[in-house]
Amino acid sequence: MALLDRVSTLLRANLNDLMDRAEDPEKMLKQLVLDMENQLLQVKTQVAIAIADQHLLEKKKSEHDDAVQSWRSKAQLAVGKGQDDLARAALDRSLSHAQLAEGFAQQLEDQRTEADLLRTTFSKLQAKLTETRSRCDLLIAQHRRARAAAKVNGAATALTADRGSASMQRMQAQIDSQQSANLAAHALSAVDSLEDRFAMLEREQQIESLLLEMKGEQATLPDHTA
Repeated sequence: MALLDRVSTLLRANLNDLMDRAEDPEKMLKQLVLDMENQLLQVKTQVAIAIADQHLLEKKKSEHDDAVQSWRSKAQLAVGKGQDDLARAALDRSLSHAQLAEGFAQQLEDQRTEADLLRTTFSKLQAKLTETRSRCDLLIAQHRRARAAAKVNGAATALTADRGSASMQRMQAQIDSQQSANLAAHALSAVDSLEDRFAMLEREQQIESLLLEMKGEQATLPDHTA
């Protein structure tokens, strides 16, 4: 019964629940398959033993049934010969064998029930093992893909973050450089504008000076109109 209880527990096993609770799902699934294989082997052994015991009980019952008929025949022979005491002894032996045959019949019935239960359990466990092997292979493959995808996603995220950070740094450097260039150009432009204004003033002063000089020269010339 302990064996059947263990088998029933394995038959009711929920792989998804077991995986959720397991620290190492792959190891747990492989161990589950191994446990089921071991239980299947034990159940197969018990089935063989149960069938052997059934055959033995059938043989014993048949022997006692034959003995019942044999002693009855002897009792009839003794009666025919007028030997009642011998007939009584033969009938007593016949009844003893009949009681034993009845006992073996009851044991045989129980043994058949147990053998049928073990055969049914063996068939269910065998089918469950085949199903579990396939599901375990699928779950292990899914688990490995999930782990690989997680690693790839983690690496991609880290790489993207690094690239994004580097890109932002390069962009910031370009912006800073452009701003510096603009400030420098603006400063140079301001200097150039100031120098141009002074240059214009100097030029205007030169022009005024030349104009005054020309007027002075004109004033010193003799007046030919007089």
